[in-house]
Amino acid sequence: MLRTLVRLAAEAPKPAFNVHANPYKAQKIWPPDFAKLSQKHQFRLERRYRRRAKLKWARPRWTKMVKLAQLGSVIFVLGYGILFMDWGREETPFKGIRDWYKGIADSVWSSSTTQLGRSEPQTRQPDLRSPPSS
Repeated sequence: MLRTLVRLAAEAPKPAFNVHANPYKAQKIWPPDFAKLSQKHQFRLERRYRRRAKLKWARPRWTKMVKLAQLGSVIFVLGYGILFMDWGREETPFKGIRDWYKGIADSVWSSSTTQLGRSEPQTRQPDLRSPPSS
């Protein structure tokens, strides 16, 4: 690695880029004079420019994340409005949905099992391993 650094330091500096001494000349003059071009050729160049500009500024990951954030926020607001929001009156259009959701949520946190909307009391089995208390 040290040899490489010494070799790079010993090299003569490269000359600055000169447009007029460029050995690789452009095939076409850019930008073209649109007054001298036909309308068909102008349209082709415009279409090519638009396509390249669209590709240059495309951000697929950003677009996907923005769409997911929008979808998530819409679902959250609708869910909150339907299930939890206080509408200021007793009867709401979502009372059936709220009652159904409350039943499911209560069954998750309760100790009784609920099956198809019917609650079945649990019977306690006696523990045969421990001696009966007197």
